[in-house]
Amino acid sequence: MSIQSAKQKVQRLPLWRGPVDPQPLGGGITNINFVVEDAGKKFVVRVGNDIPVHQVMRFNELAASQGAAACGISPNVVYHGEGTLILDFVDGITLDEAGVRDASRLPQIIELIKRCHTEMPKHVRGPILMFWVFHVLRDYAGTLRDGNSKHLEALKTLMKAADQLEHAIGPIDIVFGHNDLLPANFIDVGDKIWLIDWDYAGWNSPLFDLGGLASNNGLSETQEDAMLEAYYDATVTDDLRRRYAAMSCASLLRETLWSMVSEIHSSIDFDYSQYTVENRGRFERAYVKFTERF
Repeated sequence: MSIQSAKQKVQRLPLWRGPVDPQPLGGGITNINFVVEDAGKKFVVRVGNDIPVHQVMRFNELAASQGAAACGISPNVVYHGEGTLILDFVDGITLDEAGVRDASRLPQIIELIKRCHTEMPKHVRGPILMFWVFHVLRDYAGTLRDGNSKHLEALKTLMKAADQLEHAIGPIDIVFGHNDLLPANFIDVGDKIWLIDWDYAGWNSPLFDLGGLASNNGLSETQEDAMLEAYYDATVTDDLRRRYAAMSCASLLRETLWSMVSEIHSSIDFDYSQYTVENRGRFERAYVKFTERF
């Protein structure tokens, strides 16, 4: 769907009190997003249908968004319809990697993630997906083969690494994960930090969110140890450090294959090829470090 078609769809929604002029909201690489002002209030409108190649199902996103709002960690859901989700607009600072790493914010973010993991199960309703990164990776690999991706030559090596990482992680605990902790999914409004965009939410190991937070935002080893100690309220053992490091690598590999798939399946105006290069580089550096250490 083009931005113009999406804008027209938003204008026709039945909840507006008068004519609206949706303004594109940057940053979306899965949906087309707008800010709409209506009757003196602002809203964020997310336009996007199911994306089976990414295992994004809108019923799941809606349930997670409603559960997160009930927990007080994400904005209220105002309206939902076919291919649209409308939330209250949050006026704050959309974080970048340096913002997430900031010493004054990182402890708040870790506590926010812990709240997501422990409180969301009390509020989500209806069917909820399981997000197991290694299933996602295997499915992405199949999609890339089906689509004759230009990355097929590298795929065998990448999936061999995935098998090694899955074995290193071993048995897991299950929590309710956000599963997409990119910096732009945190908004600082001054007195609190919001967590937004629940496209990939679902049951998962806590290590995936913790590893994703670190790998997507460039946390230092000292910050990683402090994060694990704060989350588990315990000294970090060598076993936990190894399993966590493996999941951090898996998080980067998932982002890499996500981008490879998007190169051949997404119509959104975004440089997925460059995003693939950046994330593959991050993964390879992390994986070399993992194999040398463990």
